[in-house]
Amino acid sequence: MDITSDTHSQHISRQFNQELEELKTHLMAMGGLVEKQVHDAVLSLLEGDTKLAIKVRDSDRQVNELQLQIDDECTRVLARRQPAASDLRLVVAVIRASSDLERIGDEASKIARNAITLSESGAAVRGLVEVRHISDHVRKMLRDALTSFARFDTDLALEVVREDELVDDEYSSAMRSLITFMAEDARSISPVLSVMWVLRALERVGDHADNLAEHVVYLVKGLDIRHANPETLDEQMQQHR
Repeated sequence: MDITSDTHSQHISRQFNQELEELKTHLMAMGGLVEKQVHDAVLSLLEGDTKLAIKVRDSDRQVNELQLQIDDECTRVLARRQPAASDLRLVVAVIRASSDLERIGDEASKIARNAITLSESGAAVRGLVEVRHISDHVRKMLRDALTSFARFDTDLALEVVREDELVDDEYSSAMRSLITFMAEDARSISPVLSVMWVLRALERVGDHADNLAEHVVYLVKGLDIRHANPETLDEQMQQHR
């Protein structure tokens, strides 16, 4: 059975309802934090803002603490309530999603560290156009994935899943361009390598946003699409109605 945002407000126990809502609320708070981390990390690189980069790097501890809090809350719900069916899927999806959000926070920290390195080197930076373009794309994926989770919107979740292949193509194209540039100018190798690590981190943010969207499909439909062929997703969704 598909679930909606109202499904988890139908329990006899008001306390259980509240616990499930708190799981979602805390996950969305964590999502908002890591979304800002990614935005600020990229901004610190584009603008050479070392102070902002340090702030992003240091905020990783807060993300880790949120994940531990959410994991603890999920464990208590499982132990006390022994949830079944859609309630169990919600708890499992929240656990999986918090793990992906924590890893997105890690990637934002990597971007911030490379921003600091590039700013301190004073070298001319190549590849910022590609960084800006791919970061816009993956941040939209992350925002849409979080929205789909908040709304139990599988249509939006599937859009995110399909976008991941486009990001992979953009990433591969940007990497080829930067490799060519390094081959032509050996002096650029060190700063370009830092930009390549940034692009790799952004590509991984896209991968984790894709994972978040897949968790939404699992939550709503009970369908695991983690290893599914994107070209057959519509057919699988139709068969699972």
